[in-house]
Amino acid sequence: MAFLSKEQLQVLSFKKLGENVRISDKAAIYNPDQIEVGDNSRIDDFCVLSGRISIGRNVHIAIYCNVAGGTEGVFLEDFSGLAYGCHVMSQTDDYSGRTLTNPTVPTRYKNETRKAVHIERHCIVGTGSILLPGVRLQEGTSVGAMSMVTKTTEPWSIYFGIPAKRLKSRSQALLTLEQEYLAEETVKKSASENL
Repeated sequence: MAFLSKEQLQVLSFKKLGENVRISDKAAIYNPDQIEVGDNSRIDDFCVLSGRISIGRNVHIAIYCNVAGGTEGVFLEDFSGLAYGCHVMSQTDDYSGRTLTNPTVPTRYKNETRKAVHIERHCIVGTGSILLPGVRLQEGTSVGAMSMVTKTTEPWSIYFGIPAKRLKSRSQALLTLEQEYLAEETVKKSASENL
């Protein structure tokens, strides 16, 4: 996978761009002036990112993901991730048949739902899953592959299905590993600054 150089990333004029950010040269980035990307985050091949998006540190967005922030935004907090082919959207048309749909129709003829999507720390979303507008994955949520999340989850829980349902609690052991990793990163950063 070929990644954009630091210089190429800077030319895109992101709202915020952290250190050690890796974005595939095959990813499509629209509205970079509305997108924030934190340290050590990675966006892989054939992803499409558009609208208002905030990506924390150590976030991974795997190939073929669509993150549509629209006006309300999609917020991925630290250590969260989207596996292959996930779709996260902050707005959607009304499918009831009472209004017209799609972007070719003037707004007055449509009834779009527009709500922010929040993916909190240590959430992981499995391959091919969909997060609908207004969803909040609370800290530590794990979503199984091919799931559709339609409502806010409970923290440190595992969800699966269409619509996604809570299966059981998720271990919080990774929080100890996070602290070790961050401490190691702090030591490395201090050492490089003292050179």
